[in-house]
Amino acid sequence: MKVFLAIDIGASSGRHIAGWQEGGELRTEEVYRFPNGVTEADGHLTWDIEALLGHVKAGIDEALKKYPKIESLSIDTWGVDYVLMKGDTEVLPCYAYRDGRTETVIPRAHEKMAFRELYRRTGIQFQPFNTVYQLYADKLAGRLDGATDFLMIPEYLMYKLCGVKSHEYTNATTGGMVNAGTGAFDPEIIRALELPEHLFRPLQQPGTVIGEYKGIRVILCATHDTGSAVEGIPMEGNELYISSGTWSLLGVKTPKPLTDGASEASNYSNEGGVGYNRYQKNIMGMWLVNRLRAELCPDKPWDEITAEAEEKHFDHLVDVNDPVFLAPESMRAAFDAKLPHPPKCTAGYFRCAYRSLAQGYRQAIEDIEANTGKTYQKLYIVGGGAKNRFLNRLTEEATGKKVIALPIEATALGNLKIQIMNGGEEA
Repeated sequence: MKVFLAIDIGASSGRHIAGWQEGGELRTEEVYRFPNGVTEADGHLTWDIEALLGHVKAGIDEALKKYPKIESLSIDTWGVDYVLMKGDTEVLPCYAYRDGRTETVIPRAHEKMAFRELYRRTGIQFQPFNTVYQLYADKLAGRLDGATDFLMIPEYLMYKLCGVKSHEYTNATTGGMVNAGTGAFDPEIIRALELPEHLFRPLQQPGTVIGEYKGIRVILCATHDTGSAVEGIPMEGNELYISSGTWSLLGVKTPKPLTDGASEASNYSNEGGVGYNRYQKNIMGMWLVNRLRAELCPDKPWDEITAEAEEKHFDHLVDVNDPVFLAPESMRAAFDAKLPHPPKCTAGYFRCAYRSLAQGYRQAIEDIEANTGKTYQKLYIVGGGAKNRFLNRLTEEATGKKVIALPIEATALGNLKIQIMNGGEEA
């Protein structure tokens, strides 16, 4: 029996999941789980990459205790964020995407290359945290002086395991610097922003073996977690999907990127997949309700929260993609600022959030169907948000699509699938 190890790290937690083929099916076992989250340092939001690396290694050790022979491992995380390197030395801090350091930089970047041209080249939706803006902020702050590399978070963690620096394709596409036509870093963007050209090395595809750690092959999966999640969905045909977690990534597979004016206007992204394009959109996601719960009722179980939200009748909506919700000091205050009047009880905030998410999904799906010229019948939902029956019902009612909620570790399954396909067995 060949055993493989997927290390799937999200913005709030990470997990090590062992997987193997048995009876024609992929079996899994979680062997380690750990917390994650942003930390504040000198007024900025950062990632504790030393702690992340410590947990990655501790989880591998736990896996080896149970499975002394592991064929390969791979790591996936969220996109856009990276670690700057000077040789083998990190340039710290490692900023988190919710940090506001790019706000004053974005207009200056667009003076160098207008967003319309950036979109035409990359097909990546505007987000203030896109890697292209983060790197330009680093340039203006002098942080790129002497830098030899920038490594996306999973590539950095795998480098610390095996000593090899890599740039994986699906993750690189999240940052707004990969040309949608060539699949390589766009030299015109790099030159326009006067970024060091040596930072942008050739991109490698999922399935590439890059090294070894404790006798385990280190393989690049689709290191952007949504890229792996889409691979892990047991989908019949080509239908709509939502990878529902801190963010809701809603999209569909397309043969090639769509970088036309309608796609730009609806703020759709074209991100790398395993042999296809992921035409998708970032929607604020479960971040809204997670922050509301932390602020309003941290000890209340989720089933009680959703039951109360279902019973109340607060029916005002907010635009879940409004930047006010990205990193507010108070999520409740952010909702109050966007509503004609605040809810009279805690449950009203959650009802508003869930109903607003469902309406956000409806609008996004209408845009997909208009932009692709196709109508879809089903909507697959995976990730932690797939467990929320109330939101699933609201989504089905709002979109008119058949919702297939799969509360599975789709990201880890996709991570494992890519490893297995490159490890002598077929998933």
